[in-house]
Order: sequence, then C-alpha cells, then structure tokens
Amino acid sequence: MKIGTTVILPQTDGAREPIRIALTGAKGGYGRTFLAQLARTPDIVPAVLVDPDIAGVRTMMAELGADRPLRECAGADELAHAVDAGETALVAGLDAIDWTRVDVLVEACGRVPFGAAYARAALESGTHVVMVSKEVDTVAGPELDALAAERGLRYLPGDGDQPANLIRLREWVDAVGLEIVALGKSGEYDLVFDPATGSVTQAGESIDAPDLAALLDLGEDLAETLARRAEAVRGLKRSAAADPCEMTVVAMRTGTAADVEQMRYPVARIDELADIYALRADGGILESRDVVDVFSALRLPGEASFAGGVFAIVRTGDPVTWELLRGKGHVVSRDGRYACIYWPYHLMGVETPLTVRAAMAGAPAPAARADVLLAARATEDLPAGTTFAVAGHHHEIAGVAPAMIPPRDGVSAYYLLDGARTTRPVARGELIRFADVEGVDALSLELHRAGLARTADDRTE
Repeated sequence: MKIGTTVILPQTDGAREPIRIALTGAKGGYGRTFLAQLARTPDIVPAVLVDPDIAGVRTMMAELGADRPLRECAGADELAHAVDAGETALVAGLDAIDWTRVDVLVEACGRVPFGAAYARAALESGTHVVMVSKEVDTVAGPELDALAAERGLRYLPGDGDQPANLIRLREWVDAVGLEIVALGKSGEYDLVFDPATGSVTQAGESIDAPDLAALLDLGEDLAETLARRAEAVRGLKRSAAADPCEMTVVAMRTGTAADVEQMRYPVARIDELADIYALRADGGILESRDVVDVFSALRLPGEASFAGGVFAIVRTGDPVTWELLRGKGHVVSRDGRYACIYWPYHLMGVETPLTVRAAMAGAPAPAARADVLLAARATEDLPAGTTFAVAGHHHEIAGVAPAMIPPRDGVSAYYLLDGARTTRPVARGELIRFADVEGVDALSLELHRAGLARTADDRTE
C-alpha cells in the first residue's frame, strides 16, 4: 500500500533475501531506536554498523539483546567475510566498507564531512541511501539526489524524523486535493503551563510565567495574545538550529519557503493552529502561502503532547462539510476558512524501516532542489581567526544563527562552516560568505556547489 509516495511493504516470509543495511552513527540516539526496531522487522538486517566507538556499539547491541554475531572489521575484505557469514560487521569508518555487501545505507552520523562522504561512496557503488542526517541534506542533498537518479537508485529522507514525515503529509494532502497554505512542526519540547503554580516547564527547565493564566485563549486580538505569550516565556530557549535545518529539507522538496528567515515560532495551542497560520488578511500571521514554520506547543499538565509532530494548514471549501468536521473534533479556524491536519508524533528510527523498504521498491519521492539555502548570519562581531564548530544536542554553531534564504552567490551554507575559520572580521548581522572563511570541507563544498548549479540550470531550461 501507499501513503503519499511512501511504499509500505509487508515483511518477507523468508523466501526473499533480507535487505542488508549499513548504519552510520550507530551508537547515536537515532541509531539505537532504529536498531531496536530491526529486532521486529526480520526482512531488514543490520549488516554493517559504523561508529568510531565500536566498544560502545557492542555494549548497546548487548543491551538490545541482539542475537546476530558481531565482528569488528579493519578492512573491506574482513567485512565481506563477516556479512557473508551472517554476522554484523562493526567498523570505525568509510575505508572498511565493502558496498557490494550493502543494499541500503542509513546515514545518521549527523556530521557533514563524514555523512557526505558515506552517501556519495554508497551511491557511486550502487547502494541506495536513506538520509537521516538533515545537516548533510541541507548542504549536499540536491546533488546526492541527482546522483542517485542518474544511477537508478533512491536517495530518500528517513521516515521517523520530521522532514520525511512532513513531506509524506504534504503528499497525502496534495493527493486528497486540498490547497496547502503552510507546513510545519512543533518544537521538540512542549511548553507545559501549570495554572496551580503559575510556572511553565520546557524539557525539565521551569520559569515563572503567571501571565499565561490569562492567555490560554487566543481572544479577539490574535497578534497581541501571541506577543504577550512570547514575552511570558522569554526566559526559555524555544528555537534551535535543528528546526530551520529540518524545514530546509522540507522546503527543498516541496517548493515552500520560510515566511521570515528565522521563522515565526508562535506559542500556540493545537486547536489554534488553523487561526494562527492563516494569511494576515484573514487575521493570521502569514504574509504569503506555501510557507514552512515551527511553533511552540503550549499545553496544560495531563493534556496530550504534540510530540514534535507535523502539521499542514489547508484552505477549506464547502462550509457545511467543514462545520461537520469541526463537530467531529477537527481543528478548523473560527471563520471556517482554514483547517489544520496534523500527525502528533515522530518516532525516529521506529519508522525508518518504511523508508528502507521504499528505497528497495524504487518508490518515487520529490526531488531535492537547491531553491532554499540554510545560511549563517553572525549574531556577534566575529574577529578574524574565529573557528566554527558544530556542537551540542541540536548541532548549533556558536556566533552564528541559521537563516533560511534564497541562494545567493558566495554565501556559505550553515553546516559547511563546521571546522572552518574566519580569515577576516565579520560584523554582527552579516551573512557568512565563502570569501570570509577557510578550511571548508572540500567534498561537501563540491557537492553543495554542484547542487546549486544543477538547480540553476533547471531554472533556465
């Protein structure tokens, strides 16, 4: 069966050979959720696990109760023997992989120089790629996607992370025939307001926010309510580089764009989304349609979470139809012109077997195009010699903020800056340009520029 263009195949009955996957970043959180799920999907086997921490991978696999033998391999020949013997090969890096023993690469290392190299090597060797590393996708996705197409392979964002789920939701909405106004997701952590204490908690951090008690309803002045809510939770960090990174992956495949370069991040309750993400002329916050955005989900203790899920805002049609749907609990704007369709979950690697099967089945997917750039804007004056490094849970770079903009000549991609160093002072507010830095990873830069060139050529044809 299909949902959008994602093919959901049944597990094999044992008559077919299992799908052999290589997983990079195997010891990461995403890797663990995926490997745990493979115990329940016998049609997919972890043939190769790639991570510098091989001992840590062994420990994790033992915790998961994996019964497939593990063998550490120093080279491609050893790996081939291990996989042929029905073992899982553990390797520390690219050079030890024999791609002829791998059907699908699941790239989840999260680091652009390494992920780009893994993905290109896989495609050049005839191996499909499921891309979980959204950072890699924003830099090199258009070119890697094109390389896959040229070779009759699949390059797909992985189900279970918000970009793939949102693209799939978009396909479903398009197939139904509804008109998209906006696409988006909630931030990773809800804002949980406790009226009894007047505090709001996000990811274990609490602040006093008694003003929220009077702001739980939108009221007549939507803009004022949203501004007052934002002020009430000002002490919490509600945005992260991961958000525009994920929305860039979506924009590259759906033809959408950010309404403003760092998105709007309204503090919103789920049943308000159709009112908030209406066009400004209809009382909402959007200047145009076909946009991507992120909101901070506001809820009370005990209410269901949005769970970092995804949503689509659509125009309604027949008012009787949508009033009927409102009565069934669907989210429809107060004026009846807009509705919100949402999936309140993203289950990480638990869902990724869907994409592995889709890759092997040759399922179609929207092409990635370099029509949007995740750039880097300086948030402070940066002296010459400033070294950039991706760090932390959300893979952020100190001193710069991500900005979703149309591609501009000479402007660097945000995640190309990992490990680069400024060669001249850059003033606060400036976009970082290639001319400002040195030490950019050569392969990633090559793939990035090739993707930009392909997209530009497509526009002129």
